[in-house]
Amino acid sequence: MAKQKKKQEDMSFLDHVEELRWHLVRSSIAVLLLAIVAFLFKGIIFDKILFAPKNADFATYQFFCKVSKIFGAEGLCIEDMPFTFQSLAMAEQFSLHIWTSITVGFIIAFTFIIWEFWKFISPGLYEKERKGARSFIVISSFLFFVGVLFGYYVVTPLSVNFLGNYSISDTVEINIQIGSYVSLVRSSVLASGLIFELPIIMFFLTKMGLVTPEFLRKYRKHALVLVLVLAAIITPPDIISQVIVAIPILILYEVSIYISKVVIKKELKREQENG
Repeated sequence: MAKQKKKQEDMSFLDHVEELRWHLVRSSIAVLLLAIVAFLFKGIIFDKILFAPKNADFATYQFFCKVSKIFGAEGLCIEDMPFTFQSLAMAEQFSLHIWTSITVGFIIAFTFIIWEFWKFISPGLYEKERKGARSFIVISSFLFFVGVLFGYYVVTPLSVNFLGNYSISDTVEINIQIGSYVSLVRSSVLASGLIFELPIIMFFLTKMGLVTPEFLRKYRKHALVLVLVLAAIITPPDIISQVIVAIPILILYEVSIYISKVVIKKELKREQENG
């Protein structure tokens, strides 16, 4: 522990940059390799996954339909999605295929990326903190993948259903550019995955002394406004969708306050033991 600390302190700025570069290189290679695999399975990636929220039998639509029937209504039941896809540029589909594969590669490689990040910061941590590597990787990955699933099964279908059925006139034929649709799905999934990392971010901000539980409690009302604005950005402009998205984010914020409190408590205890 002491040797590692000393080694970390003896490293120059350029040494840290070089070490970070290799962590980024290994992470990029992992993403690239998995992206190649995803590129080869385009039938599954596009037909079975990305285009699934366009179908009326998608799991989320079926769930909302069953819930509405329980309450004696069928207002949430969907029979058809009245729009088709179109490609307007020569290289659009090929470019879309590549970037989608890279996105899938990043999502699958997320656990490895987090592990590389931990390897970079761990030499500067205490022994007890370094022993928590497994917990950190598991929790970070779990939150990210839960966020990805939330974005895919909640945010995406709400957005597709609203925007795909919205029309200003019956004379307008709805032909959606394929890049626009995939971009919506991709941004919804990635944004949700990263938003669910909020407790982890707050953990490190508290460790760095930039955030305290008191600060988070004091600005809870401001956070509520930001959450509602964020929900409005990543969801269709209807109240139900915004509330559905805002609820888990608010829960994560409260969890972040608890985590910040635990971190501060441990830091004070360590200072008392060392003092």
